[in-house]
Amino acid sequence: MAIQIKAERREKRGKGPARQLRREGMIPAVLYGPDVSEVTLAIRKKDVNRILRQGENVIFKLNDNEKTWDVMVKEVQADPVTDELYHVDLIQVAMNKPIRVFVPINPVGDPVGVKSEGGIADWMTREVEIECLPKNIPEAIEVDISALHVNQSLRVEDLTPPEGVRIVTDSETVLVVIESPVEEEVAVTEEEEVIGVEEEPEVIGQEEGSRKEGESEETE
Repeated sequence: MAIQIKAERREKRGKGPARQLRREGMIPAVLYGPDVSEVTLAIRKKDVNRILRQGENVIFKLNDNEKTWDVMVKEVQADPVTDELYHVDLIQVAMNKPIRVFVPINPVGDPVGVKSEGGIADWMTREVEIECLPKNIPEAIEVDISALHVNQSLRVEDLTPPEGVRIVTDSETVLVVIESPVEEEVAVTEEEEVIGVEEEPEVIGQEEGSRKEGESEETE
């Protein structure tokens, strides 16, 4: 069952009215879409956070007491330090028409090249663009990376999308590469340096008991 959120139409725009809304626990929002050019709204902050906690590409029903739309979050503006929400852009979704969205890649397994060969998994792309009906949008696309050895890679063409989903991203796009381990230079240890000193050849004439003139035992 789709999540249902209530919204209020707002007439006043600008920083002042927006700040007042946020003090009242509301977030300014704008809705765009094929049936609406621009609708300015106010949504309760706790409802916006509830949607965001569901993950990406969540479709929900938005009602402003005049009309109900199927919508999804397009963009969120927040304070970079406190993460306090400032503004939300929403986009209307036609449930009977294909839509393009980005979904994350979910890796499965530990690459043998990392686990047994000392390599490093270098992710080049962690999400791909897909096209499908809104009801078919997956949370993520899984890919098994356990068989990858050092110097091997996976590309978009290696993905198997769910039924009803078409991947739009170029098939040659690299997802992950198992890089070769970095060879470290062998450093000389302090122990080796000490051994080197101890192995210096004995100087002839420095036999035990021989001292310079005027040198006593207390100076040794």
